[in-house]
Amino acid sequence: MAERYLSVAEVADRLGTTERFPRRLIEERRIEFKRFGRHVRIAESVLNAYIDSCTVAPRRAGYGWRAA
Repeated sequence: MAERYLSVAEVADRLGTTERFPRRLIEERRIEFKRFGRHVRIAESVLNAYIDSCTVAPRRAGYGWRAA
């Protein structure tokens, strides 16, 4: 199956943000992207990997804090 490439607007929609946030990720080189002429696209697999890398696991009870 061919890789699907998302526009900045589609990435922003998937992340629930404005277009400014993915553009900043691109500008700061914090996410891999492709440039097709003037068009910037992010592979869906790259976006999924970025989301996974930003996922924070919940703490386990009894580790570092006390349950009330």
